[in-house]
Amino acid sequence: MRVFAAALAGALALGAATGAEAQKSGGILRMYFQDSPPSASIHEEATTSTVVPFMGLYNNLVLFDQQKPQNSLDTIRPDLAESWALNGDGTQLTFKLRQGVKWHDGKPFTSADVKCTWDMLMGEGERKLRRNPRTSWYGNLDKVTTNGDFEATFHLKQPQPSFLVLLASGYSPVYPCHVPPDQMRTKPVGTGPFKLAEFKAKEFVKLRRNADYWKKGQPYLDGIDFTIVPSRSTAILGFVSNRFDMTAPYAVTIPLLKDVKAQAPNAQCVTAAMNNSTNLILNRDAPPFDNPEIRKAMALGIDRKAFIDIINQGQADAGGTMQPGPNGVWGLPQEILDSVPGYGPDVEKNRAEGRAIMKKLGYGPDKPLKLKVSTRNHLLYREPAVLLIGQLKEVYFEGELELVDTAIWFTKIARKDYAIGLNTTGNGVDDPDQTFFEHFACKSERNYTGYCNPEIEKLFPVQSREADLEKRKKIVWEIDRQLLADGAKPVIMWNASASCWHPYVKGFVPMVNSLYNGSRFEDIWLDK
Repeated sequence: MRVFAAALAGALALGAATGAEAQKSGGILRMYFQDSPPSASIHEEATTSTVVPFMGLYNNLVLFDQQKPQNSLDTIRPDLAESWALNGDGTQLTFKLRQGVKWHDGKPFTSADVKCTWDMLMGEGERKLRRNPRTSWYGNLDKVTTNGDFEATFHLKQPQPSFLVLLASGYSPVYPCHVPPDQMRTKPVGTGPFKLAEFKAKEFVKLRRNADYWKKGQPYLDGIDFTIVPSRSTAILGFVSNRFDMTAPYAVTIPLLKDVKAQAPNAQCVTAAMNNSTNLILNRDAPPFDNPEIRKAMALGIDRKAFIDIINQGQADAGGTMQPGPNGVWGLPQEILDSVPGYGPDVEKNRAEGRAIMKKLGYGPDKPLKLKVSTRNHLLYREPAVLLIGQLKEVYFEGELELVDTAIWFTKIARKDYAIGLNTTGNGVDDPDQTFFEHFACKSERNYTGYCNPEIEKLFPVQSREADLEKRKKIVWEIDRQLLADGAKPVIMWNASASCWHPYVKGFVPMVNSLYNGSRFEDIWLDK
């Protein structure tokens, strides 16, 4: 972290060149995607529907190695930055920038673009984003300064060893200073391996090779065609019939994987964790969940193993607010997780305790607590919501399913128009600085439920500035345990899913602790 020299960048480039001898250039990769992108502007969106089809248009200062499944500080590689160095007190991170890089419209990339991008993300200057979902990522960033055209320094308010992790995410591209933010939504300009050829909402996204890409010889593909196919059965049929070379990343659920392998036995399929959790959201500001005893009884009624076995056929994980190991870096040790009420393995004991609490509050088998269980009208939400309603009966809750259109789901949550909701949450990076500040800080825009506990939040910056990995983990585990015990966002399971491709597709490596960071696609090639 102290110094990452340009010599390493050269060594990596040499290794890539040596390994690239077997690669073939040419061809259009055909892939389906299940959702239409809301826009092409990664900085304004918070969904894989934008990151997957458009990440290849852009570059970051640094990027997670696209051939390493697990994202961590150790897998961060140079991108638009050739090298970087941290000053003595850990508050200034200086990047030496790559020279000779051009934007897709031919204009040169300089340090001014870096400063413009992060000024915009901090809400400073004239350039304004329509939405800024990752404001919380840069709460510790004081300013960005430049020294000539090829040096930029990030000034931090306090040391933050994981700041590079945030910059390496697929959510952290550098934008051009000369292109207005509104244009980036429909006609984006990047420095990446692909250019946008055509984008038609609800139909397709077409990318084509950037012939002037600064990585010589890459990308190997002539382009990528993403076809929007909302129907999962139609999409899978398209893959097994060779209409598509590859499924959307992480789009094949565990129950569907058996069908895919039966119909396309030669397909290469990799099941991976996604840093995506199924969880519960509770309206703590209104009855019944303004009562902590009701919240505790509800938590004691959950059988997480049943969710994992039924929804993901055993291929998901129980965990806390951080993704569990071995795929995640920061997950709670099992003994700590089991000590939290409702998370231990003795489900019947937990439920007996939950029923006892409910009886004290006047409820029972003949007088259940009636409520609506709200969720998005989406397959990944509906099935676990139905299972949840069945489990809550064990502790005297009688739930009625309320399906909510995706277009108004987050608006409904934000205005607290629900009692309990079944939700999923994806993390842009596997790091506490993202998870805690984005999803649990009192004033975060992405803290949809408005959960706020100032005492727990005091520990967020403490763990953030801790440089010793083992000491930081212990602080993170204590925060995680407290969030679970407080019922901030009860976690049911950490999901897994599969990506599949035909054998002639080479070079794609699914990430195991973020579904948002592995879609640059410059390493993919077609062996046909």
